[in-house]
Amino acid sequence: QVQLVESGGGLVQAGGSLRLSCAASGRTISMFSMGWFRQIPGKERESVARMARITGTTYYADSVKGRFTISRDNAKNTVYLQMNSLKREDTAVYYCAARDDPLSSSSSEGYRYWGHGTQVTVSS
Repeated sequence: QVQLVESGGGLVQAGGSLRLSCAASGRTISMFSMGWFRQIPGKERESVARMARITGTTYYADSVKGRFTISRDNAKNTVYLQMNSLKREDTAVYYCAARDDPLSSSSSEGYRYWGHGTQVTVSS
């Protein structure tokens, strides 16, 4: 069992930056592949970024590639999502998720543990 708590969301102007944090407790994040997802009302949760447990290989949605960066600090048991050059279409609730598998997944169904989400709103 692992508990995940996201923070760092808020209101930012287009072109700005935010860094989301996902603090884990209960188990060390080094045991999990991690993912960041986002969701807007009426739409399915979509994968934004993910990182494999052992290799640390990262993957990004095409819509955020080159702007977002996922990273992890095992000493702090925290995963981050650095978001730069934010656009209005990045507005969503962002969720952190953990998966008991050495490989990450772009499917939300592959993740067993979820945080409650943090709202990111990008204004023009």
